[in-house]
Amino acid sequence: MSDANLATVERVIAAVNARDVESYLACCTQDFELHTPLVAVAGVYQGSAGVRRFFADLEDAALDYRLHVERLRAVGAEQVLAFVDVTATGRASGLPAGTSTTNVYDLVDGKVRRIRIFTDRRQGLEAVGLRE
Repeated sequence: MSDANLATVERVIAAVNARDVESYLACCTQDFELHTPLVAVAGVYQGSAGVRRFFADLEDAALDYRLHVERLRAVGAEQVLAFVDVTATGRASGLPAGTSTTNVYDLVDGKVRRIRIFTDRRQGLEAVGLRE
């Protein structure tokens, strides 16, 4: 199942880069959750309405928001760990920005159930029971 899960995560990331909401939703469970580093401000994005809100928030914030996968790693049968570089240009400021994240994808029956995004690699690794 790990190869299929890796392929699902690749499709989810490609859907973000293509701004393809429907392809993204096709990879997710009905009770999907997205926990971003801005969860204290934006809250958790939940279900199809949350996915649509996430894509709208991306459009509002950044002209060219892109995810660049550094590495994907299957962790057990139902998790994928992704090391990702994020780049964007602020819509209001016009300034380029970038950061690295460690994303944890929890899958159920080949679909993404939850994504947790960490700006601290150590925290992402700990979330799946690994160490640097």
